[in-house]
Amino acid sequence: DRQVPADLDVHLVCDNYSTHKAPVVRAWLERHPRFHLHFTPTYSSWLNQVERWFGLLTDQRLRRGVHKNLQALERDIREWIQSWNDNPRPFAWTKTADEILERLAAYLDRIPGATH
Repeated sequence: DRQVPADLDVHLVCDNYSTHKAPVVRAWLERHPRFHLHFTPTYSSWLNQVERWFGLLTDQRLRRGVHKNLQALERDIREWIQSWNDNPRPFAWTKTADEILERLAAYLDRIPGATH
């Protein structure tokens, strides 16, 4: 709250986890009306794509990287984002729902006691 100028509203994209329903969180939100929560649909695929984007950032820039201080880490992240934005690539699902379900079923078959 202190990091965002007071004249700006803050919009938060949240998953459907119930943390926002806790009394302490509800009370805080009531005292801070400029904060607006937006919830993703249950099992939303676009959120999975956002997570995948962060996975790419981790794999391509952060994992096994050497960052001697916070500024170096931030610089590397910002450079990677700029590079991504200079040449954005859309994510596309490459498997059909049937292929995903078949793979899941095969995985569950290997787990003792799992049912599907």
